[in-house]
Amino acid sequence: MVSKDQGIGGIIFIVCAIIAILYVVLLFGAPWMETQGWINDATMVQFWVVAVPILIALIAVMGIGMWIGWTMATTPPPKPIEEITSEIEEEAKEEEKPEEKPKK
Repeated sequence: MVSKDQGIGGIIFIVCAIIAILYVVLLFGAPWMETQGWINDATMVQFWVVAVPILIALIAVMGIGMWIGWTMATTPPPKPIEEITSEIEEEAKEEEKPEEKPKK
């Protein structure tokens, strides 16, 4: 029995393999398809086969850049190091003080 993750992985593998094969066939087989009369303009097919993945990659990279920019713009700045070290020193001093025992 195949687990759910393995099934999804198999589907992703098959879809990617089909897309890769289709890409290669369209990119290099378009001139032959044009001679067979299957397509009208091999140059346009080859153009779009190259242009679409580049467009998708560009949008993905720009999306990642926008996410990084948004995160940097909306994240508050960290405390200055001097403030952090002074807090640590104060905590250390408080721990060093002997606790006073209540008088009986």
